[in-house]
Amino acid sequence: MLQRYRAAASAGLVLAAVCAATITTSAVAQNKPDATLDRVKAAVQKTLGADAPVKAVARTPIPGLFEVSVGGEIIYADEKAQYVILGGNLVDTKTRQNLTEARQSELNKVDFAKLPFERAFKYVKGNGSRKIAVFSDPNCPYCKRFEETLKGSKIDNITVYTFLYPVLGEDSDKKSKAIWCAPDQLKAWHDWMLDKKAPPTPTAKCDDKPVKDNFALGHQLNITGTPTIILSDGRRLPGAVPAEELEKALATVK
Repeated sequence: MLQRYRAAASAGLVLAAVCAATITTSAVAQNKPDATLDRVKAAVQKTLGADAPVKAVARTPIPGLFEVSVGGEIIYADEKAQYVILGGNLVDTKTRQNLTEARQSELNKVDFAKLPFERAFKYVKGNGSRKIAVFSDPNCPYCKRFEETLKGSKIDNITVYTFLYPVLGEDSDKKSKAIWCAPDQLKAWHDWMLDKKAPPTPTAKCDDKPVKDNFALGHQLNITGTPTIILSDGRRLPGAVPAEELEKALATVK
């Protein structure tokens, strides 16, 4: 159902919402029961249908306009869900802050400490004090570019946990399992990603279940593209970010 509304928006029906609000914070999380938010959630769910489950609803600085979290996206709706805003950004014109972007970043945060690191292999550069997790597909060209960035740039003192996330088809799944089952997973990964040297054929005894589990985890976390980089404070960086951008992001981790 959400796809149908998005198609309408892409055809030219996208609404832009600009807020000259007196407050500069994004939608406020509701920690106590709120009958209005419950009504909005029910109305939006009815409008979108069961295939677009609504996770949460919050108020925005604009009276009568509500923020709705659907999957990994944010949309906006009135109280009766008669109107929805898809693909629009709510901006505070006073501070020039993109409220939608800020809220989406907050809602999509990952509990880094709870990631199943036993299902990843580790690359340490320098003292390894700064940590990131990367969901990566062996056939993804942007993932290869990111590996080149990690190896060739001056980024140092970093630990990289790579979660194999084969989203690009059958060959990606086959290569991921071969890399996971290799005697030296990190070497097999770098051999393929940096030197195009195919991973060894896995033995029949190899347990490739972690690859399947990572695939399920990625869907659970709404990871829709590779590489997806997760900083140790839970923030995400989508795509093969340049070294300068990664270094800047790492410097802001508290």
